[in-house]
Amino acid sequence: MPPTPSDPAYGLGLSDRQRRVVFAFLMLCMFISTLDNQIVSTALPTIVREFGGMERFSWVGSAYLLATAAIMPIYGKLGDLFGRKYVMMTAVAIFAAGSLACAAAGSMNQLIAARVLQGLGGGGIMVSIFAINSDLFEPRERARYQSFSSLVLMASGSVGPTVGGVLTDHLGWRSIFFVNLPIALTALVGLYLLLPRIRPDRRPIIDWAGAATLAAAITALVVWADSGQIFGSFFAPAALVPPVVALVAALLWLGIERRASEPILPLGLFRDPVYPRLLIVSMTSGGVAIGMVNFHALFLQMTTGLSPAHAGLFFIAVTGGIATGSLAAGRLIARSGIYKPVLVTGTAISVVMLLILSQMGAGTPLWAIALVLLGQGVAIGLGQQSPVLGVQLSAPRRDVGAATGSVTLTRMGGAALAISIYGAVLASGMDPLQQATPEQWSHAFSRVYLGAAAMAVVGLVAALSLRTVRMDHAPGVAPRER
Repeated sequence: MPPTPSDPAYGLGLSDRQRRVVFAFLMLCMFISTLDNQIVSTALPTIVREFGGMERFSWVGSAYLLATAAIMPIYGKLGDLFGRKYVMMTAVAIFAAGSLACAAAGSMNQLIAARVLQGLGGGGIMVSIFAINSDLFEPRERARYQSFSSLVLMASGSVGPTVGGVLTDHLGWRSIFFVNLPIALTALVGLYLLLPRIRPDRRPIIDWAGAATLAAAITALVVWADSGQIFGSFFAPAALVPPVVALVAALLWLGIERRASEPILPLGLFRDPVYPRLLIVSMTSGGVAIGMVNFHALFLQMTTGLSPAHAGLFFIAVTGGIATGSLAAGRLIARSGIYKPVLVTGTAISVVMLLILSQMGAGTPLWAIALVLLGQGVAIGLGQQSPVLGVQLSAPRRDVGAATGSVTLTRMGGAALAISIYGAVLASGMDPLQQATPEQWSHAFSRVYLGAAAMAVVGLVAALSLRTVRMDHAPGVAPRER
């Protein structure tokens, strides 16, 4: 028999009503982290005009995502070792401090550094939310509740770019970072009062060496992807250093994890072939879903001449599609107990939509662009839950936080890597940037969208190779295959 909401394995000792209230505060935390990504996207062209440094445009986004990805495994493990309540609250507080630092930035470099601080909090928010959900709800019920996160994405995606554009136009871009503060304070109070503190019955040993080497490998990989802008060429002598550092750090990490008593990412998780394939899906999904956000905004402004506020309105189509796809996915998975067909469908649609976007130029009707962005949003919504649900099912209960952290790590790491690649592809097709015509921008963006489509194809292949797993199993019992 599958576990029910009253099963002591789930629920944290809370009533149904209390679980829903806690879930609402978790969604409030998700709102500020997703709102930030969306609200910044339409302000970036204005920030670039003030500070200059178009060559570092992509780093405003990738710095946040890189820090988010690097810190996620640590938060996941800390939650497993110490309990998730204060780990979650610490992440929210760091995110709020980073928002203040962004508002006070006096140069592009300072803004990028402040975005790193924000990312160190944002990474903890996202991984903790999914890990806490795994404590609150049994698998099928979890699929339904996690689909509600699409409503949060729709709200932040609909409000964020539009509000970001309006605030940038009327109050200046710095005002967009102050929006996070009252929301973060409200979330902190609610979590402190309502979320139980459950301390795991295990000795807390933190694998700092494993965390450091994993972060070094990820950072070096993203720096290498941006070699064209940092070093002038992918083949410059200095550009050969980051991949070597990444390889050495990865090998050191593997050696450390084999010996660690509490590894930051237990290597035993890889024994289930579903796990690494879901990580590939998650990485490519992050590159397409998150990595493209800033580039959609830039595409709209540079090829159509739309203002930041008007360009932000098009994100209503994206996030409306995400909400539709995610709600549909949650109900389909909850009803069937199988996530693979939904994941494959969403990834396939994403490939098609990105190929269509690659053929859209400066003269494309705005309604056609909005329609394709809506389709891309549906594709993202259909595929975004399955990697998290899949790894949580494949992992032992004691390692759910680490497994959740790994899948969110690969999602954000894939986004950071993709942003650097997209930025390099865009810059290579634009010279000089400041005098470029809408037609030149369109040609450059065609290459960016083709690159994103190729990334989505990799995810589709990985999704197709998954075995079909049912979610009707109790903790500690292997899922059934079909």
